[in-house]
Amino acid sequence: MQNGTRLAAVDLGSNSFRLEIGRLEHGRIHRTEYLKETVRQGNGLDKDRNLTPEAMQRGWDCLARFGERLAGFKKGEVRAVATQTLREARNRDEFLTRAHAVLGFPIDVISGREEARLIYQGVAHMLPQSDERRLVVDIGGRSTEMILGKDLDAITMESYRVGSVAWSMKHFPEGQFTARAFQTAEVAAKAVLDEAINTFRAGNWDIAYGSSGTIGAVSDVLVAAGWPVGSVTREGLDWLLDRLIKAQSADRLKLEGMKDDRRAVIGGGVSVLRAVFELLGIEEMHAAQGALRHGVLYDLLDREQDTTDLRSTTVLTLARKFAIDTDQAARVSKISRILFQQTSKGLSPDDLSRFQRKLDWAAHLHEIGSHISHSDYHKHGAYILDNADAPGFAQPELHRLSLLVLGHRGKLRKLDADFEDPIFVRQLLCLRLAVILSHARREPDFKAMHIESTEGDHNFVLTCRNGWAHAYPQSAHLLREEVVAWQKTPWTLVLSGL
Repeated sequence: MQNGTRLAAVDLGSNSFRLEIGRLEHGRIHRTEYLKETVRQGNGLDKDRNLTPEAMQRGWDCLARFGERLAGFKKGEVRAVATQTLREARNRDEFLTRAHAVLGFPIDVISGREEARLIYQGVAHMLPQSDERRLVVDIGGRSTEMILGKDLDAITMESYRVGSVAWSMKHFPEGQFTARAFQTAEVAAKAVLDEAINTFRAGNWDIAYGSSGTIGAVSDVLVAAGWPVGSVTREGLDWLLDRLIKAQSADRLKLEGMKDDRRAVIGGGVSVLRAVFELLGIEEMHAAQGALRHGVLYDLLDREQDTTDLRSTTVLTLARKFAIDTDQAARVSKISRILFQQTSKGLSPDDLSRFQRKLDWAAHLHEIGSHISHSDYHKHGAYILDNADAPGFAQPELHRLSLLVLGHRGKLRKLDADFEDPIFVRQLLCLRLAVILSHARREPDFKAMHIESTEGDHNFVLTCRNGWAHAYPQSAHLLREEVVAWQKTPWTLVLSGL
């Protein structure tokens, strides 16, 4: 990206939605605007884990305001991510469909470990380069992320289902603060976080950093009361706990430095933070400037190039782990990319490159399920991708990749995919054709054919030179079967010259 490019990140957190806008200058992103709204979607999940209509409306209203501010931004300059609340919500698709429309940009629901990786990137980019071993802790509304890393590299990442909103709702439902309630909340938090002890305990890191809402809110209160700037200590947490208990309730709490939107969830946040300090042997935690949204911004830069796109590295790692046939993967990738280019005359060079890259990932992983069993290996492959830890990928993005792997062979009518999405259909068709043409696991006579599609039409025409079918009868037979397969969809494949 060129210097001066504007980039934007939207963070749909469980407590607050945030919009960060920055300008790229010589590899660094400098803030130009920051908006935050307390939406509290995290307390809008009912007993069946559905977002209530009120919670969804609060989110839509906020995103509509963000969307107005993002008017004029290009698709590659904005990324929106959603975290634990939407990971849990059973009716998230209902929320996301309208949210996409009002924001004007797609929203990625990211996994807990991917959230942790992006948090670390945000924190690390706002710190000086250093060889120090870092522990980064982010206590969000419904989840807590922990990361061990060095410089810009996140090494170990975990996410735990405990957070300030969830713990406030569960242990301080009426906003009442008692010593017994805090003790119960801390014990419950330790039970969830107990498995973090071996990995994240003192001795495995040099300096502890706290990112985002809870640590920032606690630090602000302590600084206002005269404690050192930029850090939280055990003594400071003990002092704050005493003040909360003496206040008896969130409504009666009067602390300089405490923002109004934080008062309702401070009980849960302090409980979880104290549990983290106790379990991991932390004496002092520094308040970090970076957060998830900053990591999203820097990740946008990395996604621009295949050499820096973490998703490409993840694909190669999975391919090695499951011992795929690299020569066959390369053949399928080469052919599918050429076919996709022939069917995509109307795409811009940037869009063509982006969609070809994603098709390339599917080509390299289409046989990943063979490591489990050759029978129905496409189904095994899709399952692996839907359930894999895949750094760099959002959950919908990974599912789309799994659909391509699932659909690269077999019946199309059983594929639960959107056949009204022309890009996905082109990718799927080109992948299937590439697999057919490479069925003998050798370089096919591909120069003798060409595929075209009509803009706005649902027809593809694959033309082969005279005599090709006679020279390659098995390939011709498979192509004729492919024509039949597409008849069960809104799209048509026509063979010419066979």
